This record gives sequence, structure tokens and C-alpha cells, in this order.
Amino acid sequence: MADQTLDAKGLNCPLPILKAKKALKGMEAGQVLEILSTDPGSIADFAAFCNQTGNELLSSNTEGDIYTFEIKRT
Repeated sequence: MADQTLDAKGLNCPLPILKAKKALKGMEAGQVLEILSTDPGSIADFAAFCNQTGNELLSSNTEGDIYTFEIKRT
């Protein structure tokens, strides 16, 4: 279960990543951020973001045109 949800639907790259980065900065280690996006590029973007930042991508799901990600702050 996420500690915080970020609704980035309707935003295009790089805005979902930038908003997630800002949200994660305000969270403590171990907390989970859920991101909702409609940008198809966000699948690759969030995987790369987690690789670069060391945060853990817990899940990546697609339901219709909504992409949902859960990132654990490290």
C-alpha cells in the first residue's frame, strides 16, 4: 500500500518524472510513492529513473490507458 499517490495523468515527459522526484524528496526512506500516468513513455522513464536514483521500482502495471507505478524511497 502506497504512503502517497501522485496523479500525473495528462502530463507528458518529463513532467511525471520531475513531479515524482519532487514527491520522493519529501518522503522518508522505506515509504512508497504510487504514480498514475497516461504517458506511454513513462514505462521506460520510471525504470531508468529508479536505476539512476537507486530507488526501488516495486511495480509497474497498465490498465487501459493508465500506467501505475509504485516506487520505494531508499
